[in-house]
Amino acid sequence: MCGIAGIFNLNSEPVSPVILRRMTDSIAHRGPDGEGFFIDAFVGLGHRRLAIIDLSPAGHQPMMTPDGQFIISYNGELYNFQELRLELEACGHHFHSRTDTEVLLHAYAEWGTQALERFNGMFAVAIWDRSRQELFLARDRYGIKPLYYTQVGHSFLFGSEVKALLAHPACSAALDKEALVEYFTFQNFFTDRTLFAGVRLLPPGSYLRLSLGKSQPAPICRYWDYEFAEPETVHDERE
Repeated sequence: MCGIAGIFNLNSEPVSPVILRRMTDSIAHRGPDGEGFFIDAFVGLGHRRLAIIDLSPAGHQPMMTPDGQFIISYNGELYNFQELRLELEACGHHFHSRTDTEVLLHAYAEWGTQALERFNGMFAVAIWDRSRQELFLARDRYGIKPLYYTQVGHSFLFGSEVKALLAHPACSAALDKEALVEYFTFQNFFTDRTLFAGVRLLPPGSYLRLSLGKSQPAPICRYWDYEFAEPETVHDERE
């Protein structure tokens, strides 16, 4: 299953390793096989690992590209990672593990957001771009893997579960009353709201970018959506 969590302090305040560990520990049940942390001054990525494809230490996360530009914390599985790996190797990429994580990371380094259209799988992913000082978050087409986020003051927080956000001392468990009405009305949520005020669920088939120097994330981009169309041939009444 795996779990991810992270902090992006937009005021350039250093990330506390104690707080990042607390956030990651809160979702330890998602990944009993290991933990990992990456802190780059005002950005921190945490990971809890459930080893499935590559059980060796080579699959440890957060994972970094050889040039140190991109760092990933990822939860999910790419079913077509072997085909993508062949494409990337043809482009000159070299791999040090048998994981789909490394393929996803190199795919983003090679194709940027267009890599999302090539992925066949379920995923919630966070990638830190050191050169652009930009955080990238994305979910799979159907939203199988969850990814929650909130902004409290100058701190942007994200995680696989709301409890990871609540582990940050600046995040409170205040109730979103409008969201509660929505839930009581439909017994579900049809928006990106949650029962926690200010906490949002990144929509399926979407990605979000947040850069240092910006007070808010850029508008959420939808890279995929359902398409419904009438059949081209007219069916008879029996059909």
